[in-house]
Amino acid sequence: MWGVSLSSSTRVLETWNRKLHFYLGLYFVFFLWLFSLTGLMLNHGQWLVSLAANARVETRYDRAIALPVGSTDMDRVRDVMRQLGLVGEIEGVSRQPGSLQFSVNRPSGSSQVKVNLEELHASVQPFENSHLSRFRNLHTFSGSRYNQPASERDWGLTTVWVFAMDAVAAGVVVMILGSYLMWWRLKAKRRLGLVVLLAGVVACGWFVSGWF
Repeated sequence: MWGVSLSSSTRVLETWNRKLHFYLGLYFVFFLWLFSLTGLMLNHGQWLVSLAANARVETRYDRAIALPVGSTDMDRVRDVMRQLGLVGEIEGVSRQPGSLQFSVNRPSGSSQVKVNLEELHASVQPFENSHLSRFRNLHTFSGSRYNQPASERDWGLTTVWVFAMDAVAAGVVVMILGSYLMWWRLKAKRRLGLVVLLAGVVACGWFVSGWF
């Protein structure tokens, strides 16, 4: 009776493992391609496609604004952004007597903003990235500031993107664990699989030990 129950549970586990591999693979395929291609562009800056991605267009404009409202500098920055129609992650907020400076970043570019609080006008210097650069920036853009652990993401789209990337990471972990299970069930392949697994561990360990 125990043997029958165990066998039935094993079959259910293997069935769900195959389904997870199938459907997770279909869902994540374009995310993985995106990270693979952008990773190649980051690793090989001398490639023509990588050099082309460095192109960007710089402009500048001035605009009159209303007095920014808010109880904190961040609230006033958001009010200025609303008036200027800017969206993205806020960085580098600096308050000086009579002025407020900050930058707004997103994969498509960045805008440096200087606000004259006395004359009520903003000077904006946008940098628009090429389409290839925007594509490459998706690999690293998360809105997270590692040197400011208490900071929060300012743009809703960034939050959704980070959630999707977390889902990709979790899904890959599930698929890898499922691969170990399928490998172990193939008794004829255990020895070769163990050699490949150990080779991967040694190679990864060699890189890590060299960097640390």
